[in-house]
Amino acid sequence: MASIRASGARVPKVVLLVESSRASGRKLLQGIADYAHHRGPWSFYWEPGGLEKAWPVLKTLDADGIILRDADKLDEVLAFGIPAVVVGHRNEEISGLVNVVTDSAAIGRMAAEHLLRCGFRHFAFCGYESTPLEHTPWSRLRRESFSKRVVKAGFEAPADHVLLPTRTDWQEERRLLARWLESLPKPVGLMACNDDCGQQVMEACKLVGLPVPDAVGVIGADNDELVCGLSDPAMSSVRVNFERAGYEAGQALERLMCNSRQVPSKITVFATHVVARRSTDVLAVEDHHLAKALRFIRDHARKPLAVDEVALATTLSRRALERRFRKEIGSSILHEIRRARTDQIVRLLVETDLPVGEIACSLGFEDVQHFARYFRAAKKLSPVAYRKSYGPRPAARP
Repeated sequence: MASIRASGARVPKVVLLVESSRASGRKLLQGIADYAHHRGPWSFYWEPGGLEKAWPVLKTLDADGIILRDADKLDEVLAFGIPAVVVGHRNEEISGLVNVVTDSAAIGRMAAEHLLRCGFRHFAFCGYESTPLEHTPWSRLRRESFSKRVVKAGFEAPADHVLLPTRTDWQEERRLLARWLESLPKPVGLMACNDDCGQQVMEACKLVGLPVPDAVGVIGADNDELVCGLSDPAMSSVRVNFERAGYEAGQALERLMCNSRQVPSKITVFATHVVARRSTDVLAVEDHHLAKALRFIRDHARKPLAVDEVALATTLSRRALERRFRKEIGSSILHEIRRARTDQIVRLLVETDLPVGEIACSLGFEDVQHFARYFRAAKKLSPVAYRKSYGPRPAARP
């Protein structure tokens, strides 16, 4: 594993004990690799099976730093005195260490807001139960935030169902899940704690003939593009910026290895936006005029849109349509237009490397200044500042 720079300086040896079976782990690793490519080189020992498989050889690696998922033998690893960054999954934050923590509260809130905009009036949550082998506090936190936002909007608290994170008898578990789904009032907007759970929900819907999204609108979390794409129909999901968190974890580890005092105690994995796919491509509102207007806004959000244009897409007057917007969804037509337009901007800022001026032009803004004012009014940040805060990596430092 050891290697030497051409100049004779020792290349840092970094141990990565991060599983890669889910997109979250793979993206975290990609962010770490990205940082190493920019600031390295580093020499890696990677064990996708985690600490359990790496333990027999860990003492022999003579590592300079380690990034690992919290595990049962974490205290024994830390006793080695190796600079460490801990990716939180099961336990509480560990005092005195750099903790990578997912913003589960924002994930649950964003999923709820997406389903509310789809017009659902009934809601449900499916999560994972904690077991002695697999603690899932993140699932509970996402459920609590999801429920809080739904109740705040004036609806009943979501029904909930829990699955075991490791499948012991999947056939029986799917039957129980299917019966629970059948019992829910329809149409229902359902959040799954992550994309794997969402796929299980959608398979259970097929078992009892519940159409997605017409009877059950499903949104997952973490935006695992493989899982979301394999789902039928393709599943909507909250995108979580694991790549940036990996980049910042690599940066923090380098500072620890250099004995820097500028080391954060926590790295937050932020949710950026909802990636809407067919599993929530529905407008579950009884008022067909309102549904038509919302669909028109959704379909034309990539160009400048006036309130009068939305009204013309229906057979109602502007005043009558405005009243229905405020009564049924609690906001104005203009607010919905700006929200849909801002969602388009966010997606392009965090998912692409397109220059800000090119994004402004593609969305029909007259100039970059107008574009920046429009975005700042919604997000309280300029487009450049937003990209620096939520893009794939922090701004370059000298």
